[in-house]
Amino acid sequence: MTPVDHETGSITRLHRIELALEGWIFHSRWLLAPLYLGLIVGLVILLIKFLQELIVFLPQTLVASQSDVILALLTLVDLVLVANLVLMVVFSGYENFVSKIDVHLHPDRPEWMGKLDSGGLKLKLIASIVAISSISLLKSFMNVDKTSDREMAWMVGLHALFVVSGLVLALTDKLSAKK
Repeated sequence: MTPVDHETGSITRLHRIELALEGWIFHSRWLLAPLYLGLIVGLVILLIKFLQELIVFLPQTLVASQSDVILALLTLVDLVLVANLVLMVVFSGYENFVSKIDVHLHPDRPEWMGKLDSGGLKLKLIASIVAISSISLLKSFMNVDKTSDREMAWMVGLHALFVVSGLVLALTDKLSAKK
């Protein structure tokens, strides 16, 4: 209910200040937009690194061993997964916190756009991190002669931590959905 001065019938000064403050708070969400633009610049950087990896490996393709080919492909897949992760954060973060992206009629609009809340985003993020960690671990196993036991132990430990974190997040999300 709007506070009204009964003598004049106008909105009180305190309520006008409150409305102005709430307007500033609401519009402050646009401060996130440059951050999302920065992530898009990060996607361009990932594209450059992807092309660089591809160009460096292409001349070696015919003489490379099978494990070298697999390692090169895993590196490319790793970069693609990170790019997918960044794109998910940009789309869902912008839609959840700044403004809706008006592409409802576009035939290529991803199905999950507009449906991924912050809880769903966290689960997708941890799943992507686990996948990226898995690829890094697999690359280390394939290069076991170049990786120390200590490095390998740290990588396995961190991967296990990511997996357990993902399971705990999923379980927490499931339990909170039941309530």
